[in-house]
Amino acid sequence: MRVTDALALGKSKVHSDMAKLLLSDLLGKNPLELYLCLEDEVDDAILEQYKKELQAIEEGSPIQYAIGHVQFYGNQFYVNKNVLIPRFETEELVEKTIQKIAELFEKQLDLSLIDLGCGSGVIGLTLKDKLPSLNVTLLDISEEALQVTKQNQEALNLEAEILKGNMLEDIHKKYDIIISNPPYIRDDEDIEDIVKKNEPALALYGGEDGLKYYEQILSKAAACLNSKFLIAFEIGCEQKDAIASLARKYLENIQVECLKDMQGRDRMIFIYPQ
Repeated sequence: MRVTDALALGKSKVHSDMAKLLLSDLLGKNPLELYLCLEDEVDDAILEQYKKELQAIEEGSPIQYAIGHVQFYGNQFYVNKNVLIPRFETEELVEKTIQKIAELFEKQLDLSLIDLGCGSGVIGLTLKDKLPSLNVTLLDISEEALQVTKQNQEALNLEAEILKGNMLEDIHKKYDIIISNPPYIRDDEDIEDIVKKNEPALALYGGEDGLKYYEQILSKAAACLNSKFLIAFEIGCEQKDAIASLARKYLENIQVECLKDMQGRDRMIFIYPQ
């Protein structure tokens, strides 16, 4: 089968953009390059994989799981059904965190950071990539997620400590920076079927009010932070006031700053000493 015929097959089953992305990925090409090789023959093994992945997408699997990776902040990260698919909002969290680190810490050498509920490792590993002097720890409760983290760490050749644990429960050292995009969807909240049916519930739901993991982190944060510190959270767009109240409940003399994402929604909270 020629490339042009494979594209036609794909477009008959899924959105044309997905068909192009899927086929170009299997052929190791940029999607735009497909139009330069429309008459080329597709290898039988690639064609069979293409058909298999088209079927998975047709049946409701996200394309990111089908192709097995995503682009995040300039790097390619492996993902599978054991981890969340990174969102654009999380890239914004990374960008703003880099800015906050520059603002709050005069000396940026040897700062220590822990990424809680790290999933595929995109937050902590990206920060290590952009700020190489950071001492990064990646923590998750899911062994399957940590296998994905390890694969990404090795692929990007970045140094980081990888731990299994439940947020700060078993942490007995101090950090300069805590960062987390914890599960924050309410248990009864309606979400898209493609998310609900495919992405791990462990990484989605944050209890009855969606605040369970923020409270878990904040209630133990004081014992795990140096005197000069930064806590960076991704949050649900209606959780700003509740998380700010939790922060002030457990931490003294702090500044709580909420920033909006590119769509104008409250999406990031930064907590640091006054």
